[in-house]
This record gives sequence, structure tokens and C-alpha cells, in this order.
Amino acid sequence: MSGARNTNRDIIDSMAKMASKNMADLKVPQKVSDELKIKLRSLADRYEVPSFTEADPSQFLRWYQPEVGRGSLADVEVASFIAAMLAFGNRKQFIPKIRQVLETSERSLGSVSEWLKTEAYKKDFPHGEAKFYRFYSYDDMQIFFGELTDILKQADSLGEFFHKKYTARPVVEYGGACIETYYNRESVKNRAERVGLGLSSIISSSFPKSALVPKGRNSANKRIHMFLRWMVRRNSPVDLGLWEWADPAGLLMPLDVHVMQEAVKLGLIPEGAAASRKTAECLIAALAEVFPGDPCRGDFALFGLGVDVI
Repeated sequence: MSGARNTNRDIIDSMAKMASKNMADLKVPQKVSDELKIKLRSLADRYEVPSFTEADPSQFLRWYQPEVGRGSLADVEVASFIAAMLAFGNRKQFIPKIRQVLETSERSLGSVSEWLKTEAYKKDFPHGEAKFYRFYSYDDMQIFFGELTDILKQADSLGEFFHKKYTARPVVEYGGACIETYYNRESVKNRAERVGLGLSSIISSSFPKSALVPKGRNSANKRIHMFLRWMVRRNSPVDLGLWEWADPAGLLMPLDVHVMQEAVKLGLIPEGAAASRKTAECLIAALAEVFPGDPCRGDFALFGLGVDVI
């Protein structure tokens, strides 16, 4: 949950460096108590509501509304992806940057997907080494837009492009005690592996030149997993659930410093755990006990812990 709180990448990196244990030895957390399950479900009910989007980057999921003739499915997915990739740091800083990109495309062609496919971004958006946001320059944004354009010239939407790669990709393997405990049935395990690591890897590898898109098989890749949560989770007043071909049971938690701090307090992950893929796997394994088939609903619950006095 990145927009409703300050998710500072530098803090997360510092937490990773301070980790005192080897993450390869991360153990499965103890079974979640019935009392904690009730508390987390109650918090998720309270915070997974339409008003949640008001202070969160998920507000941009509905920048376009194809159901009322405003924009297309491709516009929704592209706007959401741009929002996810820029959603780090302080929301007061990154939300205006996301809005700047979308408003620029809106003034130009009224469609962010057409803005990219026609390469209008090359003249409408600045170039140069000056910083657009944090450590990413305007030239970095041009490279990012260029790779989005390449994808949209191969498929009608991001979802169609990633789906083709997803169905053609061999099942990847997790490994590790946490995830093996969670996915104890082979059919469930395979579906989930393909979503959690498979789609994350596909998205990363589809942007080989873009510094803005997270990379690294063993990294938390929080912004990619946040985008996947938006696209895959269904029956939510926040998440869109557009990709019905992907299984929400296999999503990984979008790890940020707030989620980790709250998860440690609850004993869902060990103190000193690094912000890594393995930590995300262990946290999602614990949350699967609370929210069977939809463990990323726990993201709303952990957000609620940060604003409630418990």
C-alpha cells in the first residue's frame, strides 16, 4: 500500500542491510491465531472501501472509465502501470508526477495508449538529464515510454501482451520453507508460482532498458506486485481484477517498510527480515491462512494497523 503512507525506498534498503540473518534460513512463521485472524479480517473490511483510493495511487486506476465511454481498456492498464512505477517515496511528491504524465497525454490525444503508440510523447514530454522524479530523469521517462510503446505495437493492451508471454512460459520454482508450506497442493502451487514470480519476471524482462521498472529475481519488486494486485484481485472496490486469467491466490505481497513493520509486530515475519522476495513469500504464506484464495487482501489489513490504535 504505497500511496496512503510514506514508503521510502532508502528506508527499505537500510532495513535490508541491517538484517542480521541469512534469508535463505527464513523459517515458516507460527500458525496465525484465531484472534489475529478476526482482527485482520475486520481491518480489511474497514479499509478495502472506495474511499481508500482518495489518498492512494490506486486513484489512477479509474482515471479512464471505458464503461461510460471514456478511454479504453488499454488506457486503464497503461495509466495504472505508469502510476505503479512512479509510486514510491512520499505520496505528496509522486501523485502530482503521475498526474502530470497522464494530463500531458490527455491534452495531446485524450488517450495515454494512443499517445504512446503514435509516439506523441517524444514531442510532448521533455527530454534531458534533469530529474523528473527523485533519481529518474526525463530521459529515463522517455526510455520507459519507448518500451511501453514497443509493447503496445505488438498487442492491443498490456494485459494481452503479458498474457501471451504468461501462457507460453514454463512454470518457475520458488523454493523455501514458507512457500512450500503455503502451496502444499501441486495444482495450487503451479498456478501461484506462475502468477507471483512468473508475471513479475515477465514484466521486468519486458522493460530491459527502463531503469524505472524494478528488476531482480530475489528482490521484493514491490511496485510490480502492487500493479499485479490491482490487475488480478477481483470483487474489490479498489482493485480492478481485469486479468481474470491470473489466479489471485498466487499474488505476492507488495512489500514496503510499513507492511514489514506491522507484519513484524504481529509475528507474521521475523524481526530483521530483509525486504526481499523470500520475505514476501513468508508473509503471503501467513496471510493465506487469514484470507484463503486471496492473501493480498491482507495488504488492506496491515494498512489499517498503521492508522488504528490497537
